[in-house]
Formats: sequence, C-alpha cells, structure tokens
Amino acid sequence: MINIRKLESELWESADLLRASSKLTSNQYCMPVLGLIFLRYAYSRFKKVESEILKGRPSRGGRVMPVEASDFTAKSALYLPKEAQYDYLLNLPENLSVAGIKNKEGHSINSLGEVVNNAMLLIEEQSEQLKGVLPKSYDEFSDAILSELLRIFNNSAIDEIGGDIIGRIYEYFLNKFAKNIASDDGVFFTPKSLVKMIVNIIEPSTGILLDPACGSGGMFIQSGDFVNQTGMNANNSMTFYGQEKVAYNAQLCLMNMAVHGLTGVIKSGDEANTFYHDAHNLNGECDYVMANPPFNVDKVKAESCESAKRLPFGMTGVNKKTKEVSNANYLWISYFYSYLNEHGRAGFVMASSATDSQGKDKDIRENLVKTGHVDVMISVGNNFFYTKSLPCSLWFFNKGKSEDLLNKVLFIDARNYYTVVDRTLNEWSEWQLKNMNAIVWLYRGEIDKYKELIDKYHTALNSDKPFAECLQELSDKLKALREEAKKAVEEAKKAEAEAKDKKVKYEGKKPKVIQEEYDANIAELTDIITIAKEANWLYEKFGEGVYADIDGLCKIATLEEIEAKNWSLTPGAYVGVAEVEDDGVNFKERMVEIHQELNTLQDESNDLMSQINANLKELGLDE
Repeated sequence: MINIRKLESELWESADLLRASSKLTSNQYCMPVLGLIFLRYAYSRFKKVESEILKGRPSRGGRVMPVEASDFTAKSALYLPKEAQYDYLLNLPENLSVAGIKNKEGHSINSLGEVVNNAMLLIEEQSEQLKGVLPKSYDEFSDAILSELLRIFNNSAIDEIGGDIIGRIYEYFLNKFAKNIASDDGVFFTPKSLVKMIVNIIEPSTGILLDPACGSGGMFIQSGDFVNQTGMNANNSMTFYGQEKVAYNAQLCLMNMAVHGLTGVIKSGDEANTFYHDAHNLNGECDYVMANPPFNVDKVKAESCESAKRLPFGMTGVNKKTKEVSNANYLWISYFYSYLNEHGRAGFVMASSATDSQGKDKDIRENLVKTGHVDVMISVGNNFFYTKSLPCSLWFFNKGKSEDLLNKVLFIDARNYYTVVDRTLNEWSEWQLKNMNAIVWLYRGEIDKYKELIDKYHTALNSDKPFAECLQELSDKLKALREEAKKAVEEAKKAEAEAKDKKVKYEGKKPKVIQEEYDANIAELTDIITIAKEANWLYEKFGEGVYADIDGLCKIATLEEIEAKNWSLTPGAYVGVAEVEDDGVNFKERMVEIHQELNTLQDESNDLMSQINANLKELGLDE
C-alpha cells in the first residue's frame, strides 16, 4: 500500500503539471494521463509474460526464436509492438524531427505526442475490443510535458500492484478533481479486497459472467486471475459481459481488460442503463453475476423498469404521484437474481440498509429468502470505500445450493475484522480474505480446502507447532530483537561520541545504519507475527475443520429463524455479540479515576494559561 500511495502522490504532481500547462479541464486530461499509465502497466505485464515465454523457447542454430503476438494471445496477455513499448518511448532522441521516425502509415513523426498517438494506434491493432478506445490526443501537449509524464510513470510501484490498478487510479483522479462525479448517483470504485471476497466465494470457473454495473472492470480482472490461477485460460473458459451507463467508464473497462489480456463485450450509453435494458439479452442465462451497483438511486422510471421485466418478486415501492422508484436497491437485487440460470451464483455489494428495509422491499426480501437461494450475507465495516466511509453488505445467491443447505443462510459479521491501511481506509489482508473464505468452505462442507489453508499457514510460518505456541515464541523473539536493537544503537552512539571526544575516526557502523538494519529485521518478523495471529484466529475457532457458530462472527440460520426475525438479512441480528473478556477492571471505579484525571489536567491547564497571561502582561503584550 505504501507503493500505491507514493504512486498516487506522483500522479497528483503530474496532473498539476498538465493543469498548469494546458487549457484542458480535469475530465479532459484525466484520460490522457490514464492512457500513459495504461502504457506503463501494459509494458510491465508484457515483460513479465515475455520472460515466461522465453524460458521454454526453442532455439535454432543457437538463436532463440523471437516472440510473436500469438505467443501472448495464448497466455491471455496483450502483445506490444516495439514502437508501443514503454522503454522505446522513454529512450527516444530529443530532436525527433531529424530522427527519421515514421508512424504506422509511413508518415514522418515530428513530436513526442505523435509518437504516443502512434503507439496507441499500434496497440489498438492488436486488440479488436480496443479499436477506437485508447486516447490519442497527445499531440495537444508539448514534448516537454509528455517527456516528464513518461518519466513520472516509469515507477516500479506499477510493477508490484496487481488487480484493478486502472480503476483505482481513475478513482484517485475523480476524488481529487471531480468529487461531484466520484459520488454521483452513489457510484463508488469497488475496493480490491471486496472484489476478491466476492470472487473467492463465487469461485468462477466456466460459463457466462455478467457485471451489469461494470465501471472500470474490477470484477472481470479478479475473476480472470482466479480462473487462470486454477490452471485454466480465462478467455477460453469464461465469457465476460458488461453494462456501463457512463461511456467514459466503459472506455476504462476495456483498457483495463486489455492490459490483463481479457476479452469481453462491454456496452455503454443509454442502451446499457441496466434499470431499463438487458443489453446482452442475458436474463436467466448467466452462470455468474457480480456487481457493485450505485446505492440508493432515486427517480428511476417505474414503468420503464416493469417493461424491462427481470422482476421475479414484483416491483419495489413506487411514488404514485411521480411514478418513480425512490430507492432502486431492490431493483438491482431483483435483476441480479433474475439474470441467473438454474445453477447460477451471484455476489454483489449493497448498501447496509437494504438488509432490513421495510415496505415493498421487505416483501421482495421475504420471497427471495423463501427460494432458498440466499447463500451468504457478510456485513462490512466503515472505511472500505476509497472515497466514502459508509458501511455495506456483501450478498451471495446460489441457485445450485446442495439440498442440505437449501433452507439455510450463512451470516458473517466482519465489521470488526479488517486491517487498517491509514486513518481513512481499511481493507482485508490476503490472509484475512482466506480466513473468511474458510468459514464459507466449512459451511459448505468443503473441509479439504480448510485443511489446505491450515497447511499453508504452517508453511508460511515454517513451523508445525500449534499456532498459539508459535505466536508466543515469535512475540518473545520480537521483544528480544527490539531490546537488542535499542542496546546496539545506544552502544554505537556511545562509541561514536567517545571517538569524537578522543578526536579519532569512528570505525564502527553508524547508529542510523544499525537502526535501519534492525528495522528491516523487525518489519520482517512483524509480518510473520501477523500471519501467526491470523492462523491462531482461525484455528482457535474451527480447529481441524469443524464449523461452529461463533458469537459476534458467524451463524448458520434456518428459514424459520429468519422468518422469526421478520425476514431480516442483517448478520448482526443473528450472530449476536462476542463475549468481552473480564480484564479485572471495575468500570465504575475506573470512570471515577478518569474523571479525577481530567479535572487535574484542567486545573493544570488553567494554571498554565494564568502564567502565560501574567508573562504577557509583564511584557506589555496583553492587549
């Protein structure tokens, strides 16, 4: 996360450069900058795949056969011609007019902007779905600006960041320069950890995947990665369909998919407004539906929704006067269910309020629960969204549930389970994602997957000892290492001071260097302790793989129990509250102590202010 924060900071600087040096608005210069990020990220992936291809490459006469576009297609990756590779753009001569460079039509190129435009055109030739999508307005910028931007984006952080980087950076721009767009109609970029949780629980493998509110395509990217990691080729086994009302977002989605080597059919504009159109005619046809739709949208035309059908449980509440839906959350929920085929699975993000909303929403929810296809419900805490602090829920449907789970729902309350990134952002770490996934595996009876995770923990910790014992040993080791570091630094400081007093050269390591070396070791050990904590967290609850309802965390509820809760799908209504360990502190006595401490601090503050005023008066500055 440090790397992407650094990258974002540099992006801000680059955007400032564009803003100061051009007459373009934020929306106009956002896409060209994202285009350069696209080039850089595409090049990073190109080099990675190229090295994989070359590993087993045959040779003739001692010469390795050159890579071709078809080699990249076979690996679901985007091929980049030489003139579209980032290092080629970085290393161009300053005086392009005399360099003899020509574009793909054979015409002479005289500016860096023309070179970048040509690179975009060459890439579009490699991908049918990118034709006419990539930005090609770089000739509007000076060579100096473009050269500086290329330098700024030549950042190793891009090599290290996976997932929906285009969408994440896009959201960054919207947040900085167009906040009214970033939060318009409840549209929020889907954080990577939420996307991964949805994909991990849905487990896509083969068939049709639809995201009817696809934005920048994060669901497709993560699903593609998931399928590829199982040894299959995502493009061969999956068909990706997307709808996105905002053409600008659809453009980003196509760029994002292309850089990850994925192909799909993405529709945008009025025909892709999911409230009114099933743009791909996929009602009842999808194996998987994933989405992060805009929350709490109002003023949706009720008659147009009813004409578009996809409402298996009836219409949600409608304002009789305006004939509009005042909150479209249950339109989305109904659509997602309706798109599924007889064994389809759906996973989506939804406003927390939808799990317990009343009126027509409650009637729809009751009928939905009675199908037996509601599978898993997860409550997510605040600060997961990049631009908003609102909580949300993850909903999962499964029309292919096993008979023994047909009338049961797994509720998980994860509002207090997360990793703090910074003051305004939380996420689930990779191990936390695995742990929550493990709860779902046990609910489904997939004990082998749970045991594989336990084995992965032992491997990561390089120990077969019980996790609690391992955690204690590591914690003791960390404490000893910190004490050792403190002592070593103090001794080095003392030796350095003695050398200075004796006016001789200090021959030892500088205290700062010693501290840095220890800090690196401490950081590495801290990371291992984090893994041990997560391993212990999971094992303490489920041992060798026996599901149990855990107060404050998870509960398998029957339809009868849900009916008794008035058809609520709020996890907190079922899992209850975890017991708080007695720390031996008398609450009443402690509150009296705190009150006394505050009074003492207030008295000290008043005395200090009086002294300051007296000093100011003596100096004649009390007016």
